[in-house]
Amino acid sequence: MLKTLESRFREILPAVEFCSLRFVSERHELVAVRQNITQPAYRAEDCGAMITVIDNGGLGYGATGNLTADGLRRAARQAEYWARQTAGRSVVDYEKFTLPQPTGEYIGPDETPWESVPLSDKIALLQEENKRLKSDDRIVDWEASLRHTRSETLYLTSGGGKVYQRLSFMAPELRVTANEKAEAQQRTLGGRGYCRQGGMEVLGQVGFRRAAPRIAQEAIELLSAPNCPTGTMDLLLAPDQMILQIHESIGHPLELDRILGDERNYAGTSFVTPEMFGTYRYGSELLNITYDPTRPEQFASFGYDDDGLRAEKTYLIEKGILQRGLGGAASQARSGIGGVANSRADGWNRPPIDRMANLNLEPGDSTFGEMVAAVERGVYMKTNRSWSIDDSRNKFQFGCEWAQLIENGKLTSLVRNPNYRGISATFWRDLKMAGDESTFEIMGTPNCGKGEPNQMMRVGHAAPACLFADIDVFGGA
Repeated sequence: MLKTLESRFREILPAVEFCSLRFVSERHELVAVRQNITQPAYRAEDCGAMITVIDNGGLGYGATGNLTADGLRRAARQAEYWARQTAGRSVVDYEKFTLPQPTGEYIGPDETPWESVPLSDKIALLQEENKRLKSDDRIVDWEASLRHTRSETLYLTSGGGKVYQRLSFMAPELRVTANEKAEAQQRTLGGRGYCRQGGMEVLGQVGFRRAAPRIAQEAIELLSAPNCPTGTMDLLLAPDQMILQIHESIGHPLELDRILGDERNYAGTSFVTPEMFGTYRYGSELLNITYDPTRPEQFASFGYDDDGLRAEKTYLIEKGILQRGLGGAASQARSGIGGVANSRADGWNRPPIDRMANLNLEPGDSTFGEMVAAVERGVYMKTNRSWSIDDSRNKFQFGCEWAQLIENGKLTSLVRNPNYRGISATFWRDLKMAGDESTFEIMGTPNCGKGEPNQMMRVGHAAPACLFADIDVFGGA
């Protein structure tokens, strides 16, 4: 089929400066067992192609699910029409830069393919995890699920470019809710953060089969724990909370289209301005943030973005200084600011826009024990439960599922309903210690929303545990 699609594309090419075809085929599946009851299995398949035309400084798109020569020809005509309409009227002059015409292939990891394990075996696994989650009468809700997506893409350009990519995405989830009288507490497997590329082998990599007894017991223990204390103190964050902190207060603020104002109607702007790049101290010298597609198991690894830029590891923040933005080819040309290969679309019928991909905080050299020992009074928090951040991605307030006090260099009492607040522009300067490789975890999120119309995107994050000084911490539901 892909060979046929390529020949059809070459057949219908319009007489324009640049034309590309981006074919996307995805199959989504969800298997879940809740409260020992197998839920209806979900499966969806979707495929189609988008034609992009650049001509005389204008750009146009035409998307179609009809992959015949006639269907592609109609989409190309539509794209050509919109390129003519936008010429001289767009915020981007597409004559000022050239999209790449790459050739290559990228195949993600898939040691034990999802399709190789029968549905009955997946259900049996989830039934067993349900039994392990329901360990106490105070457990009132519990669920285990597996989400999988198989993605296949082909990118063709009028200048002979051809890129094929095949990826497999796994998102396992365990969730339990405990209740006693008026108190309810929830624990999850990393807040759905243990999503990776790969097949069924991902379950072993993230400890899926070991986690149920632990998170059930932790939910029970939280019921009788006191509320988190309120005050200014040191804050030690586990990787499954760090990923949310990075996502909201570094990832979104550094998206170049947001900085340029494109997102203000929907998701807001950014406190970051173009003048800050190259000089602005975003955090302490321990803050090293990379865009890193070189970890194949990470959720948003790929070889090329949806505009054909090759993905390479790049420092966005180095030793605390802001260096580059999260912007693809168009945003880089428009702003004059260095970016990365992160122009991405969530399907064949959406245009690519600036999106986070793998955004990681590089490990430091402190062990977990050393970070705990460095705290006289503080709290250790794990697993995001709630988040709120203003429309310039600056002032934020986050809540976690689980916390433990740190007193005189030792972990002590369990506390519940922990929260903390801060300001992105100063929070990262309070980074006191960054954990070493032994504390580093590869995680992600399957559902980052952005764009008009909305696009839901897979994002990868990896981070060590990190210690911050003098943070505003408070308790409460």
